[in-house]
Amino acid sequence: MTPDHGRSRSPDGRTRLSDLLRGHRLAAGLTQAELAARAGVGVRTVRDLERGRSARPQRTTIDLLADALGLTGAARQEVLAAARPTPAQTAVPGPAARHLPVTGAAAPRSGTRIALPQPVPLIGRDRDVAEVAALLDAEHPMVSLVGLAGVGKTALALSVAYAVAADHPAGVAGVLIGEGSDATDVLAASVAVLGVSRLADLPDLLAGRPALLLVDAVERAPGPVAEALRALVAAAPTLRVLVTGRRPVGLPAELVRPVAPLDVPPVGATPTDPAALARWPAATLFTARLAQVRREPPTPAELPALAALVRRLGGLPLAIELMAARGRILDVTELLDRYGDRVLDLATGGRPGWEPAERPASPVTLREAVATSYRLLAPAERAALRRLSAFRNRWSVELAEELLADGGDREDAVPLLDRLRELGLLSVRGTGPFRFRLLDAVRDFATEQAAGEGELVRIRSRHALAVTGLVLRTAPNLVGADVPAAVRLLDEATSDIIAALGHAADHDPLTALRLAAALPRWWRLRGRDVSGRRWLRRLLADPRTADAGPVLRAWAMIGAARLAAEHGAEPEELAAARSALAAFQEAGEVTGELSARSVLCLLLPTVGAHDEAREQAEAMLEVAARHGRVRGMAVAQTHLTWHDVRTGDLAGARRRLATVDRLAAECGEQRLRLLGRVNLAEVARLEGRYADAVEQGRRVAAALAELGDPGHRRRALGTVGLALAEAGRTDEAVEVVAELRPAFPVPDQRRPVEDRPGVMEARARRPEDAVCALIEGHLALHRGDREQAAEWFAAAADAATEGRDRRDAVEALVGLAASTADVTVLDRMDRARRSTGISLLRREEDLLYALVAARPRR
Repeated sequence: MTPDHGRSRSPDGRTRLSDLLRGHRLAAGLTQAELAARAGVGVRTVRDLERGRSARPQRTTIDLLADALGLTGAARQEVLAAARPTPAQTAVPGPAARHLPVTGAAAPRSGTRIALPQPVPLIGRDRDVAEVAALLDAEHPMVSLVGLAGVGKTALALSVAYAVAADHPAGVAGVLIGEGSDATDVLAASVAVLGVSRLADLPDLLAGRPALLLVDAVERAPGPVAEALRALVAAAPTLRVLVTGRRPVGLPAELVRPVAPLDVPPVGATPTDPAALARWPAATLFTARLAQVRREPPTPAELPALAALVRRLGGLPLAIELMAARGRILDVTELLDRYGDRVLDLATGGRPGWEPAERPASPVTLREAVATSYRLLAPAERAALRRLSAFRNRWSVELAEELLADGGDREDAVPLLDRLRELGLLSVRGTGPFRFRLLDAVRDFATEQAAGEGELVRIRSRHALAVTGLVLRTAPNLVGADVPAAVRLLDEATSDIIAALGHAADHDPLTALRLAAALPRWWRLRGRDVSGRRWLRRLLADPRTADAGPVLRAWAMIGAARLAAEHGAEPEELAAARSALAAFQEAGEVTGELSARSVLCLLLPTVGAHDEAREQAEAMLEVAARHGRVRGMAVAQTHLTWHDVRTGDLAGARRRLATVDRLAAECGEQRLRLLGRVNLAEVARLEGRYADAVEQGRRVAAALAELGDPGHRRRALGTVGLALAEAGRTDEAVEVVAELRPAFPVPDQRRPVEDRPGVMEARARRPEDAVCALIEGHLALHRGDREQAAEWFAAAADAATEGRDRRDAVEALVGLAASTADVTVLDRMDRARRSTGISLLRREEDLLYALVAARPRR
């Protein structure tokens, strides 16, 4: 079938657009869906055009379809002509550029004449209005507001025009560019709205006074607009021009100012408080527009969905308004569920007045709006945008260059990023290297294009390699003085790390293993020990990684073992840790050997191998000293401190911790110094110096919170809580329990012991469960409630027995014996001491001696 087959004629004798489009599509052998994908428009758009349901389609849509069909010359002109209204349908052709008189707009006090519509109230644009207003001066006679359709360029321009009206006493006016305008049309309309009929008369009218001309929707006729504005600026030096469009005009005097979408809540933000959500203008706009269609404000349960929804809409005001309008029928959570993955299909709609540049007269999807800007890019720029769509959140210039290199030479990406920003496709927010981000709608569209080009898998594989390189460069800094900066950098890349790991695990498991093996320290600091260990075990079990280097596999095994120690799964990883140590020793990998021995020092006590754990710590100290590894020496001394405490040598533990502090300071390891001070606070508590333990523990807990180490911060709080409880500072101790476990149940003192809830819940496997139960036991003893104290100490003993720190178990059994006067508890405690080698402290011995002395003689 040829394009001419089956054509019908319109009343003016021209072939209908629907028939032309269908004929060219069939001649190209494309389905409607294939044509839509190639052009970057919606399938519904193609279907409606072929059925004649779109009376006046957008010129940009027709251009996209003509490009996709490869139409040139007469064939392209025929399609474009069929899409335009015929002379019989147009009353008076007139200029395509025209001025819209103000309706009910009050002129400013200066008496400046304003021939513009009244601006609509803006949300979140106060800074933009002030900045653009400041740019309109003699140094910048022309300022172009550039951005995607629906970003609010026209609304911003109108607000700026009214804001600066007093500074332009010769008048403020505007023209709207129409399809098919030529330079003569634009120039005639511009001088007319300024109050003259000829360009030559404009200088006399202005008489050296500033005037402002707003030119809207320049992308409809960029060449003619450029020609006309060049003549205007040359003829009238005091004329200022404010331009809006999806692309710059391209004149030397032009200052391009991209219009960014409204700020949206960051990834991961799930606010439940309206005041917190109001910090982001996109959410405020959505809430305001939602209030127009339903009386009830968003409920607290809807707020996380609202944050996610405006983030998916990219902060585009028009998209937000269109989505909020659907709130008549659906609540916010339903909107997210229904449209969250289909924002590109969200259709705009027309409104009367000066807004066709932002609100087209016929429905246009966000996909088509993005496609228009995409088509303004050169082929190489389009390819780069498709690659950049692999990033899930913010990224740096360096990371973009690594991704774009695709195995070749790295090139300067700054000009490309500047071009993308100029067209409103790229958002640049905040400070620091990770401040670049594609709008969600742009990223989704570029991903669709990459899929259509068959390059999506390759792009995501390259993304995984780039992210792996970033992590491998950053991971060594997770120890030493640069820990906070390294953690922040990886935090910035969290979404991309997850995406890279997920893709590589399926398509390139060796890269995934390299990536995962470098992450355990970060996972541990961020409390992701369970999911991180799951990734490592999955990748180690993948047969495709069986041939990976033994050192790489050893690092992965050590990482899994280290994470297991954070959630009580140490015995499961003991054999793997031993194998890793052997692999490191065989390869002569000193850093790996030190890490493996350190992990074994954590794992071995959980299976009762305390002597072997001490031997590993001593061997680690010897290896570190032999190779001059100061940090390794400090870590080994930290492990040995626990064994001093285990044997009751608190003075030796204090001396050793002084050595740890000196070595950690020598290697700039702030985190290691803090961990040493956690242990020092615990030693002070065991010595009975409760006030010192509380003061030291609180200081180090605050420092660990700032550093970002939740596990050791909880341990410091546990020491503080125990010291407070033993000192009888009840209210403060209860506050610590609430902070350690917000949901930790406290028995109701008014109810019988057997009916009090919470004790069985305390018998969990988390380390803080044993500590919280110990605190409650000491508090009950201070209240004189020996029955309740016995219940708490029994729970603490059970929880501690299942954890790593068996000293908590012995302490709980001492408390249980003291609160019950049950000497049979002594037998249980003796068994625990023999299996762990833990020695009783002097004050514990005195307490138990009194108990035995009070035992009735037979």
